[in-house]
Amino acid sequence: MSNSYAQPILRTADLGAALHVVQRLLAIADTSELEVDFEATVSSAPTLTALLDLLPDPDWWAEGDRDGSSATDDDPFTHLPVRLQGWALPPALADPLVTATGGAAAAVRWDFAGWPAAPEAGLGVGGTRGAFVTLCLNLRDLDLEEPAPDHTVFVHVKQVEAERAPWLAAQVGLRTIGDLVMAPH
Repeated sequence: MSNSYAQPILRTADLGAALHVVQRLLAIADTSELEVDFEATVSSAPTLTALLDLLPDPDWWAEGDRDGSSATDDDPFTHLPVRLQGWALPPALADPLVTATGGAAAAVRWDFAGWPAAPEAGLGVGGTRGAFVTLCLNLRDLDLEEPAPDHTVFVHVKQVEAERAPWLAAQVGLRTIGDLVMAPH
């Protein structure tokens, strides 16, 4: 398995606008195999409670050089802040996860079957590798390391199809606003 490459196309404090762009991108994608991945850095017990209500068995580990994780059946509440992950989730969980996240740093990634052909960029239909959209909440990056007062939408593509990212941005009336970077997953 290889990583996708991602490029930011929107940065906004308006969460509704960011979600609208995600929905517009999903509308042009082949979502026949749609699922959602989620990752967050959680510092507060109320946020952790809300997220655990949605993700009853997530992977988690204590942030920093501290012990504590789901692998050893520890209590996440005694190890805050924690990094929390949920993989291959039903798409219907995306909006509740966004709401439950509140002000925490988090990323919701929609995984799907492929991007459409981009004839103007000389590209055919894209397959599953590199077919993602990520909404970074209260973040500027995919690694959850650059907290921000706003949200960033990234489109993911195969590295050899880098031209697809600006093409996708144009399909939703935007342009790329940063560099193409290797995604962490």
